Amino acid sequence: MLHKPSMAILAALACMAAAAHAQHARMSFFITSVGSGQGANLDGLEGADKHCQTLAEAAGAGDQTWRAYLSTQGEGAVNARDRIGKGPWHNHKGEMIAMDAADLHKGNTISKTTGLTEKGEIVQGRGDKPNMHDILTGSQPDGMAFPAGEDRTCGNWTLSGPEGAAMVGHHDRIGLNESDAAKSWNSSHPSRGGCSLDALKGTGGNGFLYCFAGN
Repeated sequence: MLHKPSMAILAALACMAAAAHAQHARMSFFITSVGSGQGANLDGLEGADKHCQTLAEAAGAGDQTWRAYLSTQGEGAVNARDRIGKGPWHNHKGEMIAMDAADLHKGNTISKTTGLTEKGEIVQGRGDKPNMHDILTGSQPDGMAFPAGEDRTCGNWTLSGPEGAAMVGHHDRIGLNESDAAKSWNSSHPSRGGCSLDALKGTGGNGFLYCFAGN
């Protein structure tokens, strides 16, 4: 004789299913699931940080202070590596991305399968349509700012037209060849054709950011 599952069992199964899709309690790193809508114009670092914070709050992780991994250029230049806390950082699944800033820039585990959004979703990469693996950073491989001169930050994240350029990284670590730059998560190549959303899409991006919980 078959027995119907008890209410307690059904409730437990429902909780387990919800937990499987819930944001992990240790999440301290994610790639934004959406851009600003203005290309590389993020309203500066403050606007970029707000974007990270807003998405984190929507995902249930708003109790932490979130910072965008971005550098600026010129007077008072800011290094991306100096504004994201000390680590360690974990993705939506609780997988460690890096222990600290040194590990982040020498041996992190960011890839297409670990560079998840705040929702725990995979970001489309090379081979997908459309490709969205270009992540805005404005940074050199060591996480430091570029010197003043040639724009690598779209006017310190205030431009969205045909002028300027932004350095991007490949979250999936795949490019046109096997060079270090092609595989760089944070400093692969500058955008082409300006700082508009269309320009970012033209090289395989969508205006996404890396967000880290500072501490």
